[in-house]
Amino acid sequence: MILLNTRQFFNHLIYNNVKTIIFSRKFSTKSLYFADKFDPNEERFNKVLIANRGEIACRVIRTCKSMGIKTVAIYSEIDSRALHVQHADEAYCVGPAPSGQSYLNVDVILDVIRKSGAEAVHPGYGFLSENTDFAQKLSDMGIVFVGPNSHSVHAMGDKIESKLIANKAKVNTIPGFEGVIKDAEHCVQLAREIGYPVMIKASAGGGGKGMRMAYNDQEAFEGFRFSKNEAMSSFNDDRLLIEKFIEEPRHIEIQVLCDKHGNGIYLNERECSIQRRNQKVIEEAPSTFVDPELRKAMGEQAIALAKNVGYDSAGTVEFLVDKNKNFYFLEMNTRLQVEHPITEYICGIDIVHHMLRVAKGHKLRHRQEDVQLRGWAIESRVYAENPYKNFGLPSIGRLTRYCEPTFIDSNNVRCDSGVIEGSDINIYYDPLICKLITYGNDRKEALSTMAKSLDNYVIRGLIHNIPLLRDIITEPNFVDGHIDTKYLPRIYPDGFKGRQMNDERIRDLTSIAVSIFLRKFYRSKHYVENDTIPLDEDSIKKHTLFVDLSENLNIQQNDDQQQKVIKTDVEFNELTNQFKIYIDNELIAEFPSNFSLAKLTLDFQIDKKIYTVQLISVNHDGYCQIQFEGTIFNIRVMSEKAYNYLQIIPPKPKIDARKIIKSPMPGVVKSIAVNVGDEVNEGQELCVIEAMKMQNSMIAESNGIVKKINCKINDTVEGEQILLQLE
Repeated sequence: MILLNTRQFFNHLIYNNVKTIIFSRKFSTKSLYFADKFDPNEERFNKVLIANRGEIACRVIRTCKSMGIKTVAIYSEIDSRALHVQHADEAYCVGPAPSGQSYLNVDVILDVIRKSGAEAVHPGYGFLSENTDFAQKLSDMGIVFVGPNSHSVHAMGDKIESKLIANKAKVNTIPGFEGVIKDAEHCVQLAREIGYPVMIKASAGGGGKGMRMAYNDQEAFEGFRFSKNEAMSSFNDDRLLIEKFIEEPRHIEIQVLCDKHGNGIYLNERECSIQRRNQKVIEEAPSTFVDPELRKAMGEQAIALAKNVGYDSAGTVEFLVDKNKNFYFLEMNTRLQVEHPITEYICGIDIVHHMLRVAKGHKLRHRQEDVQLRGWAIESRVYAENPYKNFGLPSIGRLTRYCEPTFIDSNNVRCDSGVIEGSDINIYYDPLICKLITYGNDRKEALSTMAKSLDNYVIRGLIHNIPLLRDIITEPNFVDGHIDTKYLPRIYPDGFKGRQMNDERIRDLTSIAVSIFLRKFYRSKHYVENDTIPLDEDSIKKHTLFVDLSENLNIQQNDDQQQKVIKTDVEFNELTNQFKIYIDNELIAEFPSNFSLAKLTLDFQIDKKIYTVQLISVNHDGYCQIQFEGTIFNIRVMSEKAYNYLQIIPPKPKIDARKIIKSPMPGVVKSIAVNVGDEVNEGQELCVIEAMKMQNSMIAESNGIVKKINCKINDTVEGEQILLQLE
């Protein structure tokens, strides 16, 4: 455990000025927290330690700075140059990269508290935020835990006990077994008694970890095993409960804020139904489904539950709501919630500010009648994930280019992030890059700003989930508010394939690709006469080009399964510097020819619509990658001669990928169920990979014999690494 070493200190000096500018321009707190007032004469903490990392540590530091409170950051060795380390007044290393040896290392963190002289600890979310032992040790030291008291954390942190308390508080609860599942056979028995479908989940869980849904005996049996393993890995507590799964539900939660004097208010609701693997993807406040009567009923039950356990901080009561607006208590998160910013937008209240006030012993300033509901806010969780694999399997890499879209509207676009250009996303922590929040006077405006922000969000160097986020916010069912927790598999039954392209979008994308190709050609010709470019001298002003989109499965033709190749005719007017692009003799677009290919984003207007695209790459041979409405398209632009030659080249033979088992993401091999020479059947489990504490079963996609095993238990593997081979 050391203070910033010399190298880190100078890096801090070098980078801090720039990072502070980035940090302070994210949004205007004056306009955001319109209903909040900071009293400089009110007693407050002098120094607070943030027992967390990443965006939430930066978020807490921001409010502490606005209140004049000094901050102490902790960091693992791999996080020595992280943004939260740079923004804090002090920073201490607490161990190596694995969270169990650093951010969960209570003894070392307590030692840092003693050395730094911190008076209070804000735990953020995750890690130690709901650890009652940690909170008790702080209390024994005379250090304030910026969160609820240990009794309420313990009561609400255990799903079994919290359900019993909810029943006593007359809060609606989901039918289920009020006890701990003994084993897999017991799980199947209970599932039959309750009636399928059922939800199996960790008693001490949260964040979607240790949760499995089962529709039959086999799924219940397997769900018990995986949930138990994930629960132990994530919470060091493998107890599981089981309850009825409410079909077609909405996940709606109520933000509560309570003090130590018996006062409590609810800050309206958040709609969190867009989920994958029981983890949220997009949230909004308020909900399109909730009317004033339902909001009041849910809010009052949430406060009744909080007061029943003597709750005294910010917290969230989660409900499942069916299509008839019947609502059932799901769980209470006794901490600051990831999606709290959207509540701050519509209520104008800085939740972290009031957590610190309450922890200091002050009464709430607001009464229930003071809580406003103004406008609409939407949050997209931008992850380092591959959205084409199970709606988002973790990815790792370095942010080689990174530019947040806060320049669009500093008051209505907020980026809560803990990364900068050059940051690494690794296998040790959650792959969240940023929480992108947009605000509008109504939902339509908030969605429009979100689409524009996602189009202008530049992330290079790793795979991210912006393609999925961008597609969801313009998908008709989502736009109309027809959503539930099964939205993703319902809208994308075969998985996410990228932006779904109609004929108009295909023509527009084709026009943009052609203009980019010709811009590069003429720019090259201006500087160097390059005869190797596949265009004839007599076609400099008039070009016939073919655009091949066949590498993109979402725009393959369905009728004859032929490649999607579009013929275009282009006229270049050197006097007006304009490209005119025709498809089937119809003028599709007219673009200026002197735009810069070096810009991170490019705007193209077709008719009255403006497309903001990102040019990922472009080569002289016509290959280019263009990010169009969120999705990256692989495109090849060819001359007529090149296209004709291509038709006589025999296609490459296809490899039977079913015989090769690859890791879908970076992770750790937790188990291997077969040996070399074993016969396996289609659907049989071969091994289990764990990433970000989520376990994923690798199954055989065809019958065969195990030819080779390229990994061992506890090996760290990369994404796409070959694990096993069959013959």
